[in-house]
Amino acid sequence: MIKTLKTLFKQDREKFIVPKSVQAVIPLKTMWEDGIFLVGRNKYAKTFKFEDINYAVASREDKEAMFLEYSELLNALDSGATTKITINNRRLNKADFEQTILIPMAEDDLDKYRKEYNKMLLDKATGANSTVQDKYVTVSVCKKNIEEARNYFARVGADLIGHFNRLGSKCTELDANDKLRIFHDFYRMGEETAFSFDMAQAMRKGHDFKDYICPDSFEFEKDYFRIGNRYGRVIFLREYAAYIKDSMVAELCELNRNMMLSVDVVPVPTDEAVREVENRLLGVETNITNWQRKQNQNNNFSAVIPYDLEQQRKESKEFLDDLTTRDQRMMFAVLTMVHTADTKEQLDNDTEALLTTARKHLCQFAVLKYQQMDGLNTALPFGVRKIDALRTLTTESLAVFIPFRVQEIYHKDGVYYGQNVISKNMIIANRRHLLNGNSFILGVSGAGKSFTAKEEMTNIILTDPNADVLVIDPEREARQEVA
Repeated sequence: MIKTLKTLFKQDREKFIVPKSVQAVIPLKTMWEDGIFLVGRNKYAKTFKFEDINYAVASREDKEAMFLEYSELLNALDSGATTKITINNRRLNKADFEQTILIPMAEDDLDKYRKEYNKMLLDKATGANSTVQDKYVTVSVCKKNIEEARNYFARVGADLIGHFNRLGSKCTELDANDKLRIFHDFYRMGEETAFSFDMAQAMRKGHDFKDYICPDSFEFEKDYFRIGNRYGRVIFLREYAAYIKDSMVAELCELNRNMMLSVDVVPVPTDEAVREVENRLLGVETNITNWQRKQNQNNNFSAVIPYDLEQQRKESKEFLDDLTTRDQRMMFAVLTMVHTADTKEQLDNDTEALLTTARKHLCQFAVLKYQQMDGLNTALPFGVRKIDALRTLTTESLAVFIPFRVQEIYHKDGVYYGQNVISKNMIIANRRHLLNGNSFILGVSGAGKSFTAKEEMTNIILTDPNADVLVIDPEREARQEVA
């Protein structure tokens, strides 16, 4: 019996194995059920998911408060670990939408109204943006064993959850299945509903979990790659502007395509940062002194210090003041972005649109040449960084790439309340899932208050045929309208 089982496992392994070139694309070595992945030699990574907040529609004072709170979150990052902040733009899957939002048939006299209501929802979904944004924080650290890594992530996770709560966002840990789902949906677009990974079953059969999420084929070219029948490209932020607006990341992610934008953050200990900046300032002062000595030797005692040297001195002093008096930290960061399309022409057009958006903010993106696989591994929330285009930033400079935009309301079995003004997505809310389920309908005369109330009552009756709807109408307006 043991011999037969070994033969079966060998056959299954040979059947589901992928080429080494494809396995190299997925830099995951080992995973644990609690969501910790081994991504390198003694390097462990864990991903947390956080919700969006209404940053774009907030007042100026609220925006400043959110910005400062987000800066505190960045300041709290451990200098011994690497943090990756990822924004995942994914298309709304039609099958998932129909399963969670559409009203199921009850085989009664109201089915014809349910079909008409569902048709209206599908029309609204087609006209909407139909793009959902998921946001993740991936922390990777080098530890001796899994127990040390688990203790470290427990402490860091509690700290992250506390900071996001103060921002008004909800942060949750992702287990192994949730994280695999991210990679499966990216590599196998259009097959999102087919995800049903069972770790115990895969271990019993001897299957590698990478075989389950990897695409059918991968082809890397000079400046793009192919995943099955789709095309993709990785770009990175090469040149930064002196001043960047906080809306830049939101504008980059407005494109209605499947894409991921990641910011890798490597914090530098404050004492090392201060020592480095002081050495650079000393070097600038030395250059200025040598230049003045040469001018004095030429009897040019009224010479003005060149602009570039004066600018270096000013920037170095400002940097040192930020580190010593304004509670800023020195950080290394690299911004990468991967986007996919159905055709090569569409991919080129999307790339040009992203480059134009960056140029509007006086920044410059560049396409990675012969580094598409390394760029893809960097952009996806694996917890690795294989692109060395690091830039030196302070906490405030890095906080400009704020990932928040607008909060989406998308509840299962919810009621359609309209369209989000910022994201153009549908507002599907179930008031029973909210902290307070009560509501008021306010508006001027003729704005449609009565119609809105009747629309919600109709939706409740169609969704739950056994629901009781009580109308308290002292002036008997509803009875006259029904009659």
